[in-house]
Amino acid sequence: MTTDSKSNAEVSAADHNFVFHSWSAQGAISPIPVAKSSGSRFWDHDGKEYLDFSSQLVFTNIGHQHPKVVAAIQAQAATLTALAPQHASDIRNQAAERVVELAGSNFAKVFFTNGGADAIENAIRMARIHTRKHKVLSTYRSYHGNTGAAINATGDPRRFPNEFAFGHVHFWGPYLYRSAFWATSEAQECERALQHLEQTIIFEGPNTIGAILLESVPGTAGVLVPPSGYLEGVRALCDKYKILWIADEVMAGFGRTGKWFAFQSSTVVPDLIAFAKGVTSGYVPLGGVVISKEISKTFDEQVFPGGLTYMGHPLASATAVATIDVMKEEKMLENATAIGEEIFGPGLVELAKRHKVIGDIRGAGVFWGIDLVSDRKTHEPLAPYGGSSPAMNELVAACKANGMMPFTNFNRIHLCPPCNISREDAKLGLEILDKSLAEIGKYYTGE
Repeated sequence: MTTDSKSNAEVSAADHNFVFHSWSAQGAISPIPVAKSSGSRFWDHDGKEYLDFSSQLVFTNIGHQHPKVVAAIQAQAATLTALAPQHASDIRNQAAERVVELAGSNFAKVFFTNGGADAIENAIRMARIHTRKHKVLSTYRSYHGNTGAAINATGDPRRFPNEFAFGHVHFWGPYLYRSAFWATSEAQECERALQHLEQTIIFEGPNTIGAILLESVPGTAGVLVPPSGYLEGVRALCDKYKILWIADEVMAGFGRTGKWFAFQSSTVVPDLIAFAKGVTSGYVPLGGVVISKEISKTFDEQVFPGGLTYMGHPLASATAVATIDVMKEEKMLENATAIGEEIFGPGLVELAKRHKVIGDIRGAGVFWGIDLVSDRKTHEPLAPYGGSSPAMNELVAACKANGMMPFTNFNRIHLCPPCNISREDAKLGLEILDKSLAEIGKYYTGE
């Protein structure tokens, strides 16, 4: 893969001088300068190749530079590059129709946004107006975005310096490996998590709660696949107490778990769906809220007080249409399912036999989380909650040196390659992870 004439050093220097990065002390970071990308790989300016097991920020679901989607963007740019949201647009209509069809017959319309955070923001606003109740319940282990209500709904430490909104209440979701309920089985964890949620509803006041906001599979928090029956139980509690269920599908949606939306692994349906990332594979920014028929009727006569200059942007809409179409044509959901069942699932079990630092494994499709520990008996994490550690820093460095870009958070490493990753590249990623984990075995202190 050829690169341009600039070196890593030149690009890094300009980046440091002019670009302000998110969630970082600016002097403590050294971003990889990326020059080219294709499929499941990208290259820096000096020609080093990386297998992308992060899908960037878990959004390149169709891989990098898919030719059909690139062509669709180019064609749209030649026809209609920009359009204000007050106009009707055929390409926007097509994008909305496709998303509604994927969501199911319960849904009517799409409110487009520029990304996931503003999708969450507007879903919360819709729920509050529809129910005339202000509180939003969300789990401690979650991430919902960087904007006002979204960051306050978030359940990880990024919320702490940003708590300016009101009406946000957090509760414990299911997570058997680190159970908040002293559970010893998935069934027990599910039952007790639902009991805890109902108690939270009762003591916060059902008449004050407009919505329960849940990542269908919490992503950044650890790929916490909910136990069987949990989403069904949440749906039942929402119906019982007249609360809306908002499904956050920003990271888990569009094929990542082998389903169009991760909630479709259950038997129930939410009232609102927030999406972004994979709908365009990140090629052009786009997010949105899929709105149920019932909630949509609320705003037939009542004004919805919200909007964005670039909502349903033509380039983004064309990208969404092309992305959804190629995912169907090339059976990427089926591929994601097969990779999860046949390669990642059994492969990670084998890695756990060789590396004691692996405490727990969970996931589906091309969406897997690995809990890393210094002691399997005590579940002592390899890095503290909300922070990192020398062990994790060394693991990330080893993965990069060995040619793989991982997704990491606190004491976990996540496997999130594109949905169309080849079997060969999936196996190669596990081989690189195996080699990299061997370099941090010294940090295991248990028996």
